[in-house]
Order: sequence, then structure tokens, then C-alpha cells
Amino acid sequence: MGCCDAPGLMPIEDALFKMLESVTPITTTLSLSLPDALGYVLADEITSPIFVPPFDNSAMDGYAVRLADLSNTDTLPVAGKSFAGQPFEGDWPQGTCIRIMTGAKIPQDCDAVIMQEQTKVTENGVQFLADKIKPNQNIRPTGDDIKQGAQVLPKGARLTPRDIPMIASLGIAEVTVYRKPKVAFFSTGDELRSLGEPLGAGDIYDSNRYGIAALIENFGCEPFDLGIIPDCPETLKATFEQAQSMSDVVVTSGGVSVGEADYTKDILEQLGQIGFWKLAIKPGKPFAYGQLDSALFCGLPGNPVSAMLTMYVLVQPLLAKLAGCTEWKPEPMIPAVTKQGFKKSPGRTDYQRGIYSIENGQFVVESTGNQSSGAFRSMSLANCFVVLERERGRVEAGETVQIQLFNNTLY
Repeated sequence: MGCCDAPGLMPIEDALFKMLESVTPITTTLSLSLPDALGYVLADEITSPIFVPPFDNSAMDGYAVRLADLSNTDTLPVAGKSFAGQPFEGDWPQGTCIRIMTGAKIPQDCDAVIMQEQTKVTENGVQFLADKIKPNQNIRPTGDDIKQGAQVLPKGARLTPRDIPMIASLGIAEVTVYRKPKVAFFSTGDELRSLGEPLGAGDIYDSNRYGIAALIENFGCEPFDLGIIPDCPETLKATFEQAQSMSDVVVTSGGVSVGEADYTKDILEQLGQIGFWKLAIKPGKPFAYGQLDSALFCGLPGNPVSAMLTMYVLVQPLLAKLAGCTEWKPEPMIPAVTKQGFKKSPGRTDYQRGIYSIENGQFVVESTGNQSSGAFRSMSLANCFVVLERERGRVEAGETVQIQLFNNTLY
């Protein structure tokens, strides 16, 4: 049975299109000091005000030479030193060399730097042992890394730990960024208990909120944890109203299936409108999306694997667009050979948890074991999703499947 034969189940691609189509990116900007800007999205492109490096400098510890001075000899006396922050100044006599360190400014008229491993200090000076010296060897020219006026980062890029030192190398102390999306979240269910509370008969610990909070932060957003809300229509409605008043997006965990105590759908219809309900995805079919009066709404399933999967696959791109992050894209699909069979029925795109490795240059993948939506150990062990197409059935060992490696939000 294909997905189109499963009444009421929307394909993931259609759901993502509808979600992203409804999002208007945040335009409010902030001016932040560089150390405080990590994880924010740039509201303006960054162009370099300087050349990097700003002067020709040495790539090695060694000796700066003029090739003409070595035309008739292999030994030169040392006339001075050029250290990082302490360049050689003054006249450089003909027939001499300059002791130079990595990063130090190249003396005027220097043709090459000879690394110290290719030299020998003698009574008459430094003997150069290299058979052949190339012009400009071991010299990093001005602007070798970044040219003045060049675009370094585009508008819409999220600042990573790799970007911060690069921007600092340009002497830029402040950057203009978009404010982070605010995400209020809570879990629903009388059976849920917070960590530190004793478990009664039929109770379980609420693990979803902790995973959701971590993902929201890793997605570059500001989380607001409203706790566990009991299965009470009045309390649930009041919590929705509070949540939308303080956030751009409201995320709930649980309360979106078809149980008698699942009130979320009714309340959402009172406070806003439902975009869709139930997707052709496994796990995570009872995922809801809609619009409250003043915030977007994402209703995650209550099972822990389903909640994390739908946060990762569906909510992550929504929050990226809301944050103005035009550079975000999902990890690519990679073909891999299965080391064992995978159970699968046609009808829904199945994100099974897998462990990939590389054998003889080929990606191979095996299951983490129990693929139940309530067995979170399968997520903890995994390093990739095995993404099985909607129409596909059981996969046998040795077949090729598509895997999606986790991005850094799951590490």
C-alpha cells in the first residue's frame, strides 16, 4: 500500500512545504559583541576591512635570504632578527641573512625563507643545505587568506565556533544579527513526572522535555520550559495562552493522538487553526502543525523517539527559516549496504536508527536493535538514520539503502 492509499496521512515533503510556506523570518536585529554572537544568524554579510595576513610573513622558522646573495656562496652571516610582533628594521647589508620566525614580517627585498632544518650554524655564519631554493618559498603573501573587501560570511549564516576566530582576525568587534526565535514548550499527561519525583503506579519520567530543550538550544533558539501540564482542558488552554504570549513557536509533547484525554486538538481549534494532523512518517505519525493567535504551533507525539525525530526532521528546518538562517540545509542522503535485514511495510517513510561504518571504502549500516518509538536506547546508540522510502517494503541484508548522518545538533 502506498502513502496515497493511507487516508489522512500527508507525505513528509508536503508537510515541510506547508510548514515553511507559512513562516515569515524574524527581522528584528541586535548588535552584539563578537563573543556573545555565537549561534546567532547574521543580519548583514561580513566583508573584510583588511588583508589577512596584513603583510608578507614567514610560514616557517628559519632564515630570510636574497637569492642573489647565495649565487656564489652557501654561507651567510646573520645581520638581524625578525620575530612575530618585532619585525627587522634598518638596513639589510648585502651578503647576509635575517633570522626569522613563523608569522614574522618578511624583510624588504627578501626572496625566500629557508627553514632552519635545512641549515647549519657555523663559525662563518649560517650554511644553507637545500639543493634548490625556489623564489618566494615559505613566504605567505599579503592577503593570502582573505582579500580586503572580500565577502567572508553571507547574510543568513549562523555563527559557529569556526566563524568567531575568523571574524576576530579581521578586527571586527561587533556584528549585526537577528534575534533568536523564542520557543515555549511543555509536556502533557497525568502519567508524567519530573526528575527527582518518585514514580507512582503507572507513572513514567518525562524525558521528552529534556531532549526538546537541548535541541531548541542546539537549533540556535531560546527555550522556555513550561513544565508538565496535566490532562485538564482548562489548565491546558491557559498554558497555551501563556506560551503563545511569550514565544514565536509553541512546541508540545504528547496529547496529539486519538486518546480520550488528548485535548490538544480541540484547544488548538479554539485558539487558532490546524494546518495538518497525521503524517506518513514512522515513527511520528501523530505530528500536528498549526497557527495560534500569535505563534506557530508544533505538536509532537508523546513517544520519546517520535518526539525527537519530528523535532529534528520537521521542526528544525522551520526554526532555521524563522531565524533567518538561509544557509541551513539537511544532511545529504548517502547510499549504504545493509549488514542485516530491516523490517518495513509500505505506506510511510521510515526513519530507523542505525549505526554506520566504512568498510573497504563503502558505507555499511546495521540496526541499533529495537526500533519501537518508545525505545529511546535506539537513538542513543545510533549515529545515523536509515531512511526507507514510503513505498518500500522489507529490506534484506546486502541491499542498498539511503542513510542520513546526524548533524551537530544531535552530538
